[in-house]
Amino acid sequence: MKLLEGKVALVTGAARGIGKAIAIEFAKHGADVAFTDLKLDEHTETLEKELNAMGIKAKAFASNAADFNDAQKVTDEIVAEFGRIDALINNAGITRDTLLMRMTEEQWDLVLTVNLKSVFNMTKAVQKTMLNQRSGSIVNMSSVVGVSGNAGQSNYSASKAGIIGFTKSIAKELGARNIRSNAVAPGFIITEMTAQIPEKAREEWLKVIPMKRGGTPEDVANTCVFLASDLSTYVSGQVINVCGAMNT
Repeated sequence: MKLLEGKVALVTGAARGIGKAIAIEFAKHGADVAFTDLKLDEHTETLEKELNAMGIKAKAFASNAADFNDAQKVTDEIVAEFGRIDALINNAGITRDTLLMRMTEEQWDLVLTVNLKSVFNMTKAVQKTMLNQRSGSIVNMSSVVGVSGNAGQSNYSASKAGIIGFTKSIAKELGARNIRSNAVAPGFIITEMTAQIPEKAREEWLKVIPMKRGGTPEDVANTCVFLASDLSTYVSGQVINVCGAMNT
């Protein structure tokens, strides 16, 4: 059963990792997919070809979601190309982990800008289209550390907690126009980003996960499929933890 047949999805930061998995799962469920990354390269080219081979329309766009004007520009281009946007997946994000005593202002500002301001930029950019459609689903990628915090990640945790507050506010602002806003909070997901974590630290993470394993990008992507589909038409303003019961 294809849950997203006839829908158009916009996924930011989709060249690899969780974003790539989301784009692929959306295509499997019949959605046309516009996806962005900072630059067009072999990763975006390969993904675009893979998605189009699945029988849907897909196109990669070079765009910096953290730049207000760039976000508006790429959204206009996508609407012109695809005609509408039914689901926005705000996935773009970075880490600059370090203890507060060592954290620089640049590290703080960069993470807050890329992770949080990008969500504001892209949501504001698609708002007009979704308001005109009187429908839409916005899915924002938060994190379990945005819910519970984590030592050495005060900048990342603050950005992801801010996303939760933003998500809940937008759900209340736009609900009357049939536009839903939800957040997904992944736990320890096995990606290129988490592969950079020292092995000892990864082992400590696994000790506190009741399911005793890391999640996959597809675990997160499947949750996004649900939130973008008509199966979740009365789900809005929520934070869904995808964490193997690490946060309960």
